[in-house]
Amino acid sequence: MGFRRLWIAFAAVIVGSFAVLGYYGGEIYRQAPPIPDAVVSVSGESLFSGQDIRDGQNVWQSIGGQQLGSVWGHGAYVAPDWSADWLHRECLWLLERWARRDFQSPYEGLSDEQKAVLAARLKREMRTNTYDPASRTLKLSRDRASAVRAISNYYAALFGDAQEFPDEVAHLADGGKSPRELREAYAMPANTIRDHERMRKLNAFFFWASWACATERSSAASGEGLANGRKQSQVTYTNNWPAESLVGNAPSGPIVVWSVISFVLLLAGIGALAWHHAALPHDDHNDQSLPARDPLLALQPTPSMQATLKYFWVVIALLLVQIGLGAVTAHYGVEGEGVLRHPAGQVAALLGDAHLAHTTRHLLDRDGMAGDGPVHRACCVGSRAKGAGVGR
Repeated sequence: MGFRRLWIAFAAVIVGSFAVLGYYGGEIYRQAPPIPDAVVSVSGESLFSGQDIRDGQNVWQSIGGQQLGSVWGHGAYVAPDWSADWLHRECLWLLERWARRDFQSPYEGLSDEQKAVLAARLKREMRTNTYDPASRTLKLSRDRASAVRAISNYYAALFGDAQEFPDEVAHLADGGKSPRELREAYAMPANTIRDHERMRKLNAFFFWASWACATERSSAASGEGLANGRKQSQVTYTNNWPAESLVGNAPSGPIVVWSVISFVLLLAGIGALAWHHAALPHDDHNDQSLPARDPLLALQPTPSMQATLKYFWVVIALLLVQIGLGAVTAHYGVEGEGVLRHPAGQVAALLGDAHLAHTTRHLLDRDGMAGDGPVHRACCVGSRAKGAGVGR
């Protein structure tokens, strides 16, 4: 009877859990940030198309993007989160532009009152949802369109092989570092993206990802902001992630409340299990059924058991080698370019095997999107190196 109740409780938990996951999974899909058919400025200039954004995601994937930073927090710990990075640099660029145009001074040279004026303008500029669902068009102000073009030039220099940033975005670099220094810090190879059109599409994807982080989702039921006659909520499409103070991104009330409820329920469940096993009588708690001493201490290995000893020593040795190689790989990943950066491409390069290089390139280029990936470049280096006298 007791086991029957446990099975009923277990089934109830499973059904309830999947019901919640199914409901909110559907809500996430329904309320996902829209991909506009066109991103234009108020003057009518076309910046990106919806297909540019989708192709930009493919470019990101083709260069092993999840191993080169992250987007919306999903990806590697090496290199920045590019959605958060774009958002922060776009904010800095706008503040600097407004400060020099309206107050004839760099932003850092403004008074607190002047900074407060620009901060309020920036928050309104970034959080107002200007997407029109009827025409599926996202309209940007002239200043923000200029910011998009400037940040695109910044990323083109970073993902290319530029030694210096363009003057208009040089102030955005962390600590005044050059593109080469930032690539080293981010463990990025030079010429990660070689083709201008592919870089433009990657910028489209990064812009859209950062736009969703700062723009408040439309809501017919709540919110105070108005855009095109539509009410807005007070949370962005990413629920105010990342925590960017320049646009007022901070955890919302529901996030805090449900986070507290979740770990309180978790602790309550653990406590209930502990109480169930400690307070209620169970047949397996009969101390007389337990052995007086550990049976393993009296174990006498058989010859077949002893014969497997070498196997376990080999497994332990391989495990230690794996741990060591993982540490070395992590070191080269954090410190920058190295021999172990792109294993498949480096093997082809070191062997100078033109056939292997050609085969790898063919596999990567089948979708027409991976031609500038890091493995592709290393393989191409390998095939050229063979002609230069690099032997097997």
